[in-house]
Amino acid sequence: MLTPAGRNAFREFLRTEFSEENMLFWMACEELKKEANKTVIEEKARTIYEDYISILSPKEVSLDSRVREVINRNMGEPSQHIFDDAQLQIYTLMHRDSYPRFMNSALYKDLLQSLSEKSVEA
Repeated sequence: MLTPAGRNAFREFLRTEFSEENMLFWMACEELKKEANKTVIEEKARTIYEDYISILSPKEVSLDSRVREVINRNMGEPSQHIFDDAQLQIYTLMHRDSYPRFMNSALYKDLLQSLSEKSVEA
């Protein structure tokens, strides 16, 4: 999650597991946290909500009802941290569930092999 290449490889793996929305949600939250303009924060928060939180979204992430309730209450005046609890919940889900499978996947092993070959060439 620390490097763009690592995130891209993990995202590709999530795509094969039909759970790419988790990574997309996490990255959207990271972008929201960097925003300072109140109007842009509101726009981005609404987009994230519609794309990942709304039960009508085809990319809805799996959140418990408590977290979903807090977000719904705070959508009237969203801050750049409105999704922090949800982001942590999704990060934890990926860390415990998807990431261990990624570490054992051919995609990850291929990534390690290509990085190893590049470091030998350098």
